[in-house]
Amino acid sequence: MYSMGLSIHSLGTVALLGVILLNVAMLKMAGSLQKYKRLNSIVLLPLTATIIGLAVFTGVVMMAAKHLDFTIPNLAMIAISIVLVVLEVKRAKSLRYMNPQKARALDAYKLFASKILYVEFALALVISAWMWLI
Repeated sequence: MYSMGLSIHSLGTVALLGVILLNVAMLKMAGSLQKYKRLNSIVLLPLTATIIGLAVFTGVVMMAAKHLDFTIPNLAMIAISIVLVVLEVKRAKSLRYMNPQKARALDAYKLFASKILYVEFALALVISAWMWLI
């Protein structure tokens, strides 16, 4: 059962990497701020939140199975999970309050969101690689 839980957690992290790449692709293809805001609010944000929630939930279950053994890798995963959630909130909040009437608003958001998504991808990839190689 423990190994199945680890497998599900690993699949959740792979799904997280895929969703981040999907967010990057949709951001690059966005041509209109209003259309992107709609796509983000209906599809991308709920999908991203669900996959982050999946990874966090399966991680919590695995921590409980290990009797809350706080090791360095577990603390690193907790810290990165918090950072991922905070970055997603910042990205979603900045898009929500962005004025579509301003010129080049989408270009400014693309630059900001790209940086956040690349940081999220790098963090998820580094922690995943670290855990898969242990």
